[in-house]
Amino acid sequence: MTTSNDIPLIGYADRLSAGPGETVEFKVSSRSERPFEARLVRVICGDPNPEGPGVKETPVPSDFEGSWPSRAQDAHLGSHARVRAARPEGAAMTVVATVWPTRPEVEGQGIVSWLSGDGRTGVALVLDGPRGAVLRAAPAGGGGAVEEIAVGKPLRPRAWYRVWASVDTDSGTLTVGQASLDGCAVVDDAGTARRRADGPLSPAGAGEGLFIAALGGDPVGGHFNGKIERPYIVGTGPGGAGSPPPREPDPTAPLIADWDFSSEIPSQRVVDGGPNGWHGELVNLPARAMKGSVWTGEEHCWRHAPGQYGAIHFHDDDLHDCGWETDFSFTVPGDLPSGAYAARLRCGEHEDMIPFFVRPRTGSPSSGTAICVLVPTFTYTVYGNYSRGLTNDEYRARARAWGARELTADDHREYGLSTYNFHQDGSGICFASRLRPVLNLRSAFLAYVDERGSGLRHYPADTHLFDWLEACGYRYDVVTDEDLHRDGHDLIAPYRVVMTASHPEYHTARTLDALERFLDGGGRLMYLGGNGFYWRVAVHDDVPGAVEIRRAEGGIRAWAADPGEYYNAFDGQYGGLWRRNDRPPQRLAGVGFSGQGQFVGSYYVRAPGADDPRAAWIFEGVPDRILGDFGLSGGGAAGFELDRVDHRLGSPPNTLILATSEQHGDTFVVVPEELLTHLATWPGEPPEALIRSDMAFFETGHGGAVFSVGSITYCGSLAHDGYDNNISRITRNVLDRFADPTPFDP
Repeated sequence: MTTSNDIPLIGYADRLSAGPGETVEFKVSSRSERPFEARLVRVICGDPNPEGPGVKETPVPSDFEGSWPSRAQDAHLGSHARVRAARPEGAAMTVVATVWPTRPEVEGQGIVSWLSGDGRTGVALVLDGPRGAVLRAAPAGGGGAVEEIAVGKPLRPRAWYRVWASVDTDSGTLTVGQASLDGCAVVDDAGTARRRADGPLSPAGAGEGLFIAALGGDPVGGHFNGKIERPYIVGTGPGGAGSPPPREPDPTAPLIADWDFSSEIPSQRVVDGGPNGWHGELVNLPARAMKGSVWTGEEHCWRHAPGQYGAIHFHDDDLHDCGWETDFSFTVPGDLPSGAYAARLRCGEHEDMIPFFVRPRTGSPSSGTAICVLVPTFTYTVYGNYSRGLTNDEYRARARAWGARELTADDHREYGLSTYNFHQDGSGICFASRLRPVLNLRSAFLAYVDERGSGLRHYPADTHLFDWLEACGYRYDVVTDEDLHRDGHDLIAPYRVVMTASHPEYHTARTLDALERFLDGGGRLMYLGGNGFYWRVAVHDDVPGAVEIRRAEGGIRAWAADPGEYYNAFDGQYGGLWRRNDRPPQRLAGVGFSGQGQFVGSYYVRAPGADDPRAAWIFEGVPDRILGDFGLSGGGAAGFELDRVDHRLGSPPNTLILATSEQHGDTFVVVPEELLTHLATWPGEPPEALIRSDMAFFETGHGGAVFSVGSITYCGSLAHDGYDNNISRITRNVLDRFADPTPFDP
């Protein structure tokens, strides 16, 4: 699936963070005939709301500042396997595959194809809409029309079939067949078609190799939607008109190729067990570790029964790496301060910004700082290009009035969608990538516009924290969770304080391990968001820039994984909520996800814990009972997604509840994992009591401490009234004490 990019100016970087001496490569598509301009800026605030500080960027000299030639670069969507070495040829051969189509009504979907783009050589087994399985074969000599023969019966969606096609050049016989594997007696969709070709055939492979789940071409087209299992080719002609070929090659038949997708599941390789070794590569991240036609339901972990997980789910809208050419690059100087940066682009009236983060060298924090901000780039990637269906006239009017970005994934799907969306075949998107333009990973991007106002999420919302740190004069470093996954505890060990921003939702085992070790060593954590440390994700060293999410049992989910497909392909671990992996957020941060509603903020009410001598210093200069009844995010500091203390889930016994939110309105609901029935909840409290945000504090017992606010909208209140407000004061009190080396007394 190829969609031309009609956005006038857009780009992405090959990495989201870089340290001194490392190089960031920028890839740009500019559809103008004029050059585009590029410059470096430090990003301070990305909120265009005229009631706030506004968008703040500081120009920074760089060696890429200046003009660069414009050129259009496009994205090519659709996953498939490409076997470059394959060149099937012989007098007779049969290709067989087991398939589970999800859009069988679509014509021209390649199952196995070595038909050249010009139709001069090769053969293709195709799913062709109402015609069902179709064989296409090239004529000998490269002249004339491609021969076709079809079963003539459509396949049902999400049902297993065996499909096959045979070519015998000696007899000139063409055969194609399909057979249902689920024994559905009420539908007659099995059949075999056979005829003699109009002329001599040329089944020899095309120069571009063989494709699985696509027809081929340049760019590759004819993508298949659904699962394919165990495709193989044998050197025999058409069999009888009775039973379909077996799932695996007949050991008595001359074997040409046999691709067993249950082999090397975490990789992007497809392994050929045949004599030719025609191994292939997967393109655009189709979903592996998918249950196949022989799945029994007795084993749900693919590592324990890989033979039952020999299917790959392909989609015509998958995308991993756009593969654009680099237009300019930037090597981070050793003296460039850590922080949020962007390459600012302009071409005529069109602008774009490509964000990235500059981190210090591992183990070498910037001089004079004890503070590290952990940037949630896994969350940015997972939410990348989220199509919310909200881009209406009201949205566009507000964006124009504020000078915000009007480009959204609702209107532009050419760079793929987020894991909060569905593929065109209705299956949930389980892979996301940063190696593509991500429209909502930009300053001045509005996530919500409605009668209550406008709201930011993720990157632009997190700049509220950067802006506050700058306004208050703090020195700080930034690192990303991708950095933390790679470098581990050593990356954050030199700091006294690690701060999160508004929504650190997605984590790997290594990032949680590093944070727990940091606290065990006396570090201090300030969790300034909500819905944090919630979902487990996986990454793979051989698939740069990609994040995998399996939305398994429980949780507020945009979609639900099918039974038997809860384990990640990348690492083989059980996906879904960290709570389902016995690592609930309360164990790390003292609070965990409890309730969610529309993007509306309320306020906290001071609790008795605020007056406990252990925490009284947090409220120095803050006599108020009502806290945070203001802000740029939903109008209040406690809103949208809320976390609460729960000792049964791991909140330490010495946790103090400093304040609790209230008055959240009837759009808020309890998260599903808390509900046992429509009335009963897991902790035993009434459902309405669980819709709250707890501001919490506890000492770790190792000289460290944790302060958590349990609300996504909290950081949006920091800048209110010139940064002089009770939320800002509380945050300053905590940060100042946490940066002090004096150990906390447990």
